[in-house]
Amino acid sequence: MKKIIEGSTAVAIAVRLCRPLVIPMYPITPQTHVVENLAEFIDNGELASEMIHAESEHSALSAALGAQAAGARTFTATASQGLALMHEMLFVTSGLRLPVVMAVANRSLSAPINIWNDQSDSVAARDSGWIQFYVESAQEAFDTIIMAYRVAESRKVLLPAMVCMDGYILSHVNEPVDVAGQKAVDAFLPGYRPLYALDPKKPLTFGPIAFPDTFMSFKKDQQDALVNSSEEIKKVSSEFKKAFGRGYGNGLVELYRMDDANAAVIAMGSVCGTIREAVDELRKNGKKAGLVKIKTFRPFPEKDVISACKKPGSIAVIDKNISLGHDGALFTEIRAALPGKKISSFIAGLGGRDITKNHIITAVKKSMAAPKTVREWLF
Repeated sequence: MKKIIEGSTAVAIAVRLCRPLVIPMYPITPQTHVVENLAEFIDNGELASEMIHAESEHSALSAALGAQAAGARTFTATASQGLALMHEMLFVTSGLRLPVVMAVANRSLSAPINIWNDQSDSVAARDSGWIQFYVESAQEAFDTIIMAYRVAESRKVLLPAMVCMDGYILSHVNEPVDVAGQKAVDAFLPGYRPLYALDPKKPLTFGPIAFPDTFMSFKKDQQDALVNSSEEIKKVSSEFKKAFGRGYGNGLVELYRMDDANAAVIAMGSVCGTIREAVDELRKNGKKAGLVKIKTFRPFPEKDVISACKKPGSIAVIDKNISLGHDGALFTEIRAALPGKKISSFIAGLGGRDITKNHIITAVKKSMAAPKTVREWLF
């Protein structure tokens, strides 16, 4: 059923269709509409779930961790300083191999105080062991929530996943969304059956102390699971497309007009919509540009990036974050994956600053014309 709804509403409906039993939450702009909608669904009897009103984001994720360990499918959401406050528990959740799903309405990190969009919050959590998906539209946010549960709960993965959507740009904007029916989602996403769960009749230890002779083994298992989740992401993406008729590349990357491109733009999130428009205009003016959209940032799709970027002679990376003292995080990853390629870095959109089609066109032209790497901030 097609509906014109807010991006946050799309996420909330997708969560409702996934039937989580526990939803710990703490409100923070711009994710609050997600949990407000879920609270309404619970009050209306549309969702049989326990909402826990935590005293902080740290507590919200702690509660999600506990509920998941007890065998319940869970969901939570956050943004910006809230995600930063969760930082300790991000590592604990992934280290315990608990498939919590969380929506992140991306927002800048203070200071100075800024409530608008960039991706510095989730990018700062890229090393926490969570799968990270970035979405371009409300429809993609809806679909990715459902896929995230399938991937995270797979016995081959068992890792938490965050679905990152640009704050306000997606969370507060109304777009057409094809809302799936409950029967279709139930057929795609079975009820949660944990491999291990806390039970007084069968005592287990979650998160025991690991001495130096064992700690690295735990981390190696975690690393292997995250790297190998690439195959599960591709499988789930393919099955989702068959079931619902919609797809986003192979689930790791999505390509636009890359077949004959000699210049590529690489980015993630809602800016990819603007990049598509810029690519079309560049093509009209004789420049064969294309887009490589990174949908999954963790695990990083290195092989897919290498395959997509064999032909282009120049690559412009658009980062809505900055690793202060170095470069944008996405640029750093792309440069490591493509040694010897001419790759330029463009920092853009920090604190909600507009990224226009002309910004993208300028970045592509500069990266094509420059004899070596360009590093610029797009104002």
